Amino acid sequence: MRLNNIKPAAGSRASRVRVGRGIGSGLGKTAGRGHKGQHARSGGSHKAGFEGGQMPIHRRMPKVGFRSLKKDQTQQVFLYQLASVKSDAIDLAALREAGLVNARARKVKIVAKGEINRAVKLSGVLATAGAKAAIEAAGGSVE
Repeated sequence: MRLNNIKPAAGSRASRVRVGRGIGSGLGKTAGRGHKGQHARSGGSHKAGFEGGQMPIHRRMPKVGFRSLKKDQTQQVFLYQLASVKSDAIDLAALREAGLVNARARKVKIVAKGEINRAVKLSGVLATAGAKAAIEAAGGSVE
């Protein structure tokens, strides 16, 4: 075997279709473009979603909703869930370790839902006014 006589496997490469080469080829005259119309002309292409001048469907449909890019970065934790945190000093790392917030969380807010019975020290975590009052009533503090 030599480099000058290497050929692809039989049937692996289809030969190029030559259009516009006479009536006997089956693709003569209009060369597979049909008769007249935009697509028969040179440069006769349009962008995706174009509907011939009619208002396209993506513009006819109403705008609905809003998707926040920060949704995954902000989370809330309820007061009663703080019982599952082992340490008394609660920060973002302690909440992650307890499995209350995911790894993508950047901001966490403690929300007043349920009760807290032990003194905890919050640092680097936001708290609502009601949650702050409940934590301080239990003997804890919020930085």
